[in-house]
Amino acid sequence: MTVKSGWTGRFFEDFEVGDIYRSRIGRTVIEADNVLFTLMSNNTNQIHFNTDYAKRTGFDRPLINSIVTLAVVAGLGVADISENGFALGWDGIRLPNPVFAGDTLYSESEVISVRASSSRPEQGIVKVRTRGLNQDGVVVIDYERSVMVWRRAHAPLNNVFPDRKDG
Repeated sequence: MTVKSGWTGRFFEDFEVGDIYRSRIGRTVIEADNVLFTLMSNNTNQIHFNTDYAKRTGFDRPLINSIVTLAVVAGLGVADISENGFALGWDGIRLPNPVFAGDTLYSESEVISVRASSSRPEQGIVKVRTRGLNQDGVVVIDYERSVMVWRRAHAPLNNVFPDRKDG
């Protein structure tokens, strides 16, 4: 029997300025996502959970909480951007268009800089510009983030699958 390796994400050596990564899946945001997160975060802005109030705002229905939008779009990019790293910072988050329950989100990230880490030689820093698009191709979020990414030879995921004990 031959074990076939699955996708393990990109390592520092795999990134080049100008590369564009598009999420291979989309994620439909539903009302339950919005209500759960709004309750968990104690966000009392009624535009996220009160349909009657939202009708008076010009949006006509509740808006998806912007942090839900950020979390979903960032999560869609993890397999390509940060599966072998961790976020260092977020810059200039913009929300040019609203997201509503039933919208499907996609993530597209462009590598804008790549550099070795001066303090962690086993890692490097990758900066990307990410845009979240809805099902109609409308940009709903746009931001930059920096990620500390492992070099392939030093990644902690190497050899983490346990040896099977038959018996």
